[in-house]
Amino acid sequence: MTQPFFSIIVLFWNSERFLARQLQALDNQTYSDFEVILLDNGSEPPPDQTILARHPTLNIRQLKSEVNLGFAAGNNLAVKHANGQYLAFLNADAFPTDTWLETIAETIPNHPNYFFASRLINANNPQLLDGEWNVVHASGLVWRRNHNRPVSSSAAESREVMSACAAASVYPKAAFESVGGFDEDFFVYMEDIDLDMRMQLAGYRGLYLPDAVVHHVGSGSTGQRSDLSTYYGHRNLVWNFVKNMPGFLFYLLLPVHVIFNLLYIAAALFMPNGKALMRGKKDALRKLPEMIGKRKFIQSQRKTSILRFVSLLDWNPLTPLKKLKH
Repeated sequence: MTQPFFSIIVLFWNSERFLARQLQALDNQTYSDFEVILLDNGSEPPPDQTILARHPTLNIRQLKSEVNLGFAAGNNLAVKHANGQYLAFLNADAFPTDTWLETIAETIPNHPNYFFASRLINANNPQLLDGEWNVVHASGLVWRRNHNRPVSSSAAESREVMSACAAASVYPKAAFESVGGFDEDFFVYMEDIDLDMRMQLAGYRGLYLPDAVVHHVGSGSTGQRSDLSTYYGHRNLVWNFVKNMPGFLFYLLLPVHVIFNLLYIAAALFMPNGKALMRGKKDALRKLPEMIGKRKFIQSQRKTSILRFVSLLDWNPLTPLKKLKH
């Protein structure tokens, strides 16, 4: 068997209602040099084999974990079985348009040390974006650019970005492995931003491709603004800043990061998921010494300049205030 160019990694967990549509979208790809690694991540029920049987031409390899390993560890496990030169991470509730892989494959020769972000369209309302790339603010807050904004507001040209949303992102396999893959302590949420910031620090770059289009339901397994997403999102927000903000920027921006975390804690008193947020911040502090240890290693391996890293951050002082409303 020849080595495929892409390995498409899909974690299956409580996502049976999306399987048929996703497999059909993969079957429709105009670029066919890929394999699909489908990991049953402790799901009940498991993938429906009758749906899989409808796509005999797809090169699908199935893996199984008896327990839910989380997004980070589950993807890391799947990567160990991947043969492709590039890894395409695709959420179970994401449905790529026919030319998704072709667009990326045509871009790669001129960008050999890049990872790639896709344009995400709201699968339930195609007039809206689900987002374009992950914005990292100087305060350490993060969000998906243009989430729930009209499609007409999306960027028309490709551009360098800090981070790609892992709902539909592509990485050179060798680069992914060189930085250690996803941090399994994150379990789920923000593991893509943590990975991409580490890749940027290691000298790799990210590129947003507006023509690489994927329709995405969003939180199809965990639910939007659930206790789970609130807990892990707010815990991992702290860890990401501590691990990845380089050099003097860490000390310069730490007071701002602390202030915004305190504002979130105050807001938690009035939030339906406030207790989950508070638990997230408490557990972030509890494991902070370990994250500081990780920081020392990551920063010791840094190859990119702080000036270039600065250019990838959002420095608008007003955008975090909009973020706090959500």
